[in-house]
Amino acid sequence: MSIQRVRSDAVTEPSPELWSNCMVVNNIAYISGLTARGTDLNVIEGNDEYVQTKAIFQKFKHLVEAAGGSMADFVKLTIFVTRIDEREKVWKGRAEFFSGDFPACSLVEVSALATPEILVEIEGVAYLGQGPR
Repeated sequence: MSIQRVRSDAVTEPSPELWSNCMVVNNIAYISGLTARGTDLNVIEGNDEYVQTKAIFQKFKHLVEAAGGSMADFVKLTIFVTRIDEREKVWKGRAEFFSGDFPACSLVEVSALATPEILVEIEGVAYLGQGPR
């Protein structure tokens, strides 16, 4: 078994000894819960689920491609939101990154995320090289 930490210059890594954004174990990529924080660690402009979802999935794209895969390789997503009544905005953003058979997905409303301006956090699992091309 091999375990490898994958990084992308487009995605800010957390401080040492906190967590890894992406770990690959035997061609399975595990992506930690990511939020819409920019490289300056501030939440991106736009306090909106759609904008935040798109920013998060752009990070997913950078990380999965750095691991040798594609967005088509994702098989499972877990999406945490603070306002479940805004879920249509999340679905709209997700649709810009996936087509065909979407990954299995859970949507969970939580009372809060790391800071009040973070409305969405997403984690995922991808089987590298296994998605339709």
